[in-house]
Amino acid sequence: MNRADYLRHDGLGLADLIRRREVSADEVLAAARDVIAAANPETNAIVDLFLTPADANADPAAPFHGVPFLLKDIGGALQGVRTTGACRYLAELPAVDIDDTLTTRFKKGGLRILGKTNLPELGFNVTTEPDMFGPSRNPWHLAHSTGGSSGGSAAAVAAGMVPLAHATDGAGSIRIPAAACGLVGLKPSRGSLPQGPAHADIYAGLVSEGVVSRSVRDTAAVLDLVYGSDAGAPYGAPTPPAGGFLTALAQRRPRLRIGVNHQHLDDVELAPEALAALETAANLLKDLGHHVAPIALPIAEHDLAVPRQVYRAQVCAQAAADAAELRAILGRGPRDDEMERINLAAAEAGRQMGAAEYVASIRAGQNFARNMALLWDDVDVLLTPSLAGPAPTLGTFPTDHDDVDLHVARMLRFSPFTATYNVTGEPAITVPILQSSEGLPVGIQLCGALGRDDFLLALAAEIEAACAFAQSPLLRRLAGT
Repeated sequence: MNRADYLRHDGLGLADLIRRREVSADEVLAAARDVIAAANPETNAIVDLFLTPADANADPAAPFHGVPFLLKDIGGALQGVRTTGACRYLAELPAVDIDDTLTTRFKKGGLRILGKTNLPELGFNVTTEPDMFGPSRNPWHLAHSTGGSSGGSAAAVAAGMVPLAHATDGAGSIRIPAAACGLVGLKPSRGSLPQGPAHADIYAGLVSEGVVSRSVRDTAAVLDLVYGSDAGAPYGAPTPPAGGFLTALAQRRPRLRIGVNHQHLDDVELAPEALAALETAANLLKDLGHHVAPIALPIAEHDLAVPRQVYRAQVCAQAAADAAELRAILGRGPRDDEMERINLAAAEAGRQMGAAEYVASIRAGQNFARNMALLWDDVDVLLTPSLAGPAPTLGTFPTDHDDVDLHVARMLRFSPFTATYNVTGEPAITVPILQSSEGLPVGIQLCGALGRDDFLLALAAEIEAACAFAQSPLLRRLAGT
């Protein structure tokens, strides 16, 4: 299998070739390593490439039998491999002695885990430029950010190294890099995917696991593979559609009521490309027979700030708790060069936070979620921009400072629509829709009620069928096209 053949297929396509014995799993692996050798020096997407892939289910019936895959270097623990979170201090911990449930499910589905991907230190940024590993670079334009925090995974997929990769999302960290790199990125409904046994909950329900991919069907098939809460999970998974998410893509569905909205705080400025993408998607969905109209959010104007407040409180409180736990395990705090200033500042802000302030943030998020849920009385799906604009240049979101409020504001000015659905727990998906004048991808976001991941995947598949997703210049160059 040569590069061009490998890059032509998504994950399910590669598995089908292997299943039909047109190519072997080892030949696919060799092709993946060839692309990685060519693309990773340019993108710095993979920070730990294994000599041999982790053991995976070798049953040809596995949906992703023999398909190369990568784990983000936070969450998705893999037995015998350390998790660094792109933080030198965290890297002092020993390798874990057990797979996370999510990793076990990935492997059961036939995915061959080849390594770990880059991320901002401890995931606390909307770009992937950690001091420990250096910046990941966008395959669409190497001077630009991949987004974050799952930016290494997004760069690897957009460059063609693997057809899909693990990602996590606490304020948009699946959807932001997916939008920045022209990919499909679904944040599933809260509780849908396991986070144990290492964690019972992360950021009080804000964080979801998932993948970034180049096709809607790969995302749907992964959801079928890993869906369902694990033992002791604090949230129950909503009921999946009969027959599964992948099967649901092929079913003819009633036309949906789609509301269009881009309300945002006063300090947010939407680039013309973001508004053009929204208009393009609205017109496309209207042409596909859906009922599309503008709609106002069922919240007060000042409540648009709640996702920022909730996210900041969770980041800081859990940074403080993590710092105390790490100190107890390692017997010391971080040295001067072992953690970026913004993460040290977040931990200190968490130590200064009172219990009443923390509980108030939880209540504010819950009230916000209840009010936002009224939206689904009037529409089935909400359409928004993915981001405020295309991926910015590297260096736009520095971490060598102590101002946590400024950092969070910068982050969520770039992604003013994503964190909303981490607070509500509802599903949201981003897909590419057009390109900027610089050739950078621009996406839109589709959001739905809790458990309506199938609505979003079906709509995303309709968009994909109507206007095939473009591939990055780096992938096209490697494919010789």
